[in-house]
Amino acid sequence: MIGYMRQQLLFCFLLCVPCIMIAQVGGNTTYNFLRFSPSARITSLGGSAIASVQADPSFAFQNPSLINAAMHNRFSFQQSVYIAGSTFGTASYSYSLQDRSLPITLFSGLTYVSFGQFNATDPVGNITGQFNASEYALVLGASYQFSPFLTAGINIKPILSYLGPYNSFGIAMDMGATYCDTAKNITLSVVFRNIGSQFSTYARNGNLEPLPFDIQIGFSHRLKYIPLKFSVILHDLHQWGIVYDDPALSSDQILLSDGQDQSDNSALMVVDDIFRHFIFNLELLFGKKGKEEIFRVSAGYNHQTRGELGVSTVNNLSGFSFGFGIRIKQFNLDYGFGAMHYSGASHHIGLSVNIDQFLKGSSR
Repeated sequence: MIGYMRQQLLFCFLLCVPCIMIAQVGGNTTYNFLRFSPSARITSLGGSAIASVQADPSFAFQNPSLINAAMHNRFSFQQSVYIAGSTFGTASYSYSLQDRSLPITLFSGLTYVSFGQFNATDPVGNITGQFNASEYALVLGASYQFSPFLTAGINIKPILSYLGPYNSFGIAMDMGATYCDTAKNITLSVVFRNIGSQFSTYARNGNLEPLPFDIQIGFSHRLKYIPLKFSVILHDLHQWGIVYDDPALSSDQILLSDGQDQSDNSALMVVDDIFRHFIFNLELLFGKKGKEEIFRVSAGYNHQTRGELGVSTVNNLSGFSFGFGIRIKQFNLDYGFGAMHYSGASHHIGLSVNIDQFLKGSSR
């Protein structure tokens, strides 16, 4: 009875959190690197995998309730190369306390992005020097397993941002709950991401900027007789309109549009806006050693990315992603490709290692 009451209180609390949040339109927030995909495998899945329970601790960056005992004493390092020489990466480690009869698993991680070097100029355009721009977030998280089916978690994220001579500090929090039925191969998750505030602004006495708050719901299912797992993710559920209304553009990017100007077709615009909240992905999983697959192939589609970065006059893969992963002894290697604009894409590589198995192999 006590366990059931805990579950009900948890869900009530999670449902009440967004009531105190103010919806923000994309582009009006700061620390937007918090939206980036934290791993190669997640990049290949369309940029989100909040309903996929894995042994890789990098999955905990997006949903703290995915922190689980299978991540015990595992380390993950992920590195991505973006457009124009900017780089993004994460490092993470997880430790479980279940051997002490506590259904708690701890998580720590670091997210960093470097935008490269820029020229500093005076008001008339003369170069006066150079400066760097980078941002960091330290992530400390924990999950509590209420039952074999239900896990809840929380991440706390101090954030530092350096844009040349200007800097900013803030703190964000993620809260999530995951229901996982291993017998039916079904997982359902809800996450409230980036709850928090900026505490110091880039400009002295400047206005505080909002963080990229997001409410997400994810569902995944692995088929029984086919080695296929698919997921559907809904994001930005706290606001309806996430389409930037640019009067200079026609509706060529509207879902199912025939490429003609259909700015007066409100039905197509509504359909397009609905699908911009969706991310679809799937994985083909081959072989199994213990609880992990030996080889996997992944693909995803993010309609918001295609709608915002796709070019109607050029055939391109904006919004599509794919990748693969392989397990070699105690190591997991992953590669993810995320198509953004036709002029560039994200290439993501990742390495995770089971430290216990690595130390046993080294001692032989």
